[in-house]
Amino acid sequence: MGEMRVTYDDVAAAHERIKSVAHRTPVLSSATADALIGATLFFKCENLQRMGAFKFRGAYNALSQLSADERKRGVLAFSSGNHAQAVALAGKLLGIKTVIVMPENAPRVKLEATRGYGAEVVTYRKDDDRERVAERVAAERGMVAIPPYNHPHIVAGQGTAAKELIEETGPLDMLLVPCGGAGLLSGCAIAARQLAPQCHVVGVEPAAGDDATRSFRTKTLVTIPVPNTIADGARTTSLGSITFPLVLRYVNEMTTVTDEELLPAMFWLWERMKLVVEPTGALAFAALMARKIPARGRVGVVLSGGNVDLRWAASQLAR
Repeated sequence: MGEMRVTYDDVAAAHERIKSVAHRTPVLSSATADALIGATLFFKCENLQRMGAFKFRGAYNALSQLSADERKRGVLAFSSGNHAQAVALAGKLLGIKTVIVMPENAPRVKLEATRGYGAEVVTYRKDDDRERVAERVAAERGMVAIPPYNHPHIVAGQGTAAKELIEETGPLDMLLVPCGGAGLLSGCAIAARQLAPQCHVVGVEPAAGDDATRSFRTKTLVTIPVPNTIADGARTTSLGSITFPLVLRYVNEMTTVTDEELLPAMFWLWERMKLVVEPTGALAFAALMARKIPARGRVGVVLSGGNVDLRWAASQLAR
């Protein structure tokens, strides 16, 4: 794939492609949150997106651009959850057969939802290299592999979340975005640079999986072992060949939050804003709540997803 540039024109084109299918998710505010953080916050609620996360944007944008021959062959994706569900739902809507490679220990809610959208699920043991498993299955079946973040159409689709947010709020001083493989972060940063040039874009990672933060600071791609964090949507081991240069070019700052800082932020959103957000989805708000980033002015906060395992969450509340 190499160094494929993704531009704001790609994000705008993606928005045209998906806008009649994806939800234009609400932008919510909270006087209590503003008082707590000391800034004016605008929450982009991708937990209320179709299939429960922003991933639907990129998946639909990518699948809708496949050729007739590629559609016939079908699509394969590997994912611990949200990308899986997104590809499965996009495939269902577009009439494209989908196979999803998932770890056998993936959250049950995500496995069931992926099958519910009509995908065939192939599981692998958690120690297996998922990309190798996916490559093998794709080769055996002659399917088109759609990666979770390192693909120009995925990045452009995810950027539509920030495009909608800034069109609705007007210029922002800051934008905080959760980061795993940085498909969402790089896409949103491209949109922010165009629509609010002064906006300070911050990516937020789990502290246990700080590969992007280290890569950003050293300007060298860092790869880490699969991190152990409750932010299961950000258990990536490195940025991609497409997302890394975009992060260096468009993102202003990276920071991390620990699982101990993430949990109270997630439950605060549940309790005070009545928003069911998964741990990964609460990363950006957690950075503000834990004072990792001094907030100022008008601040966009992307809540990236809401596919949380409720049994797990109940066990965390009871601790």
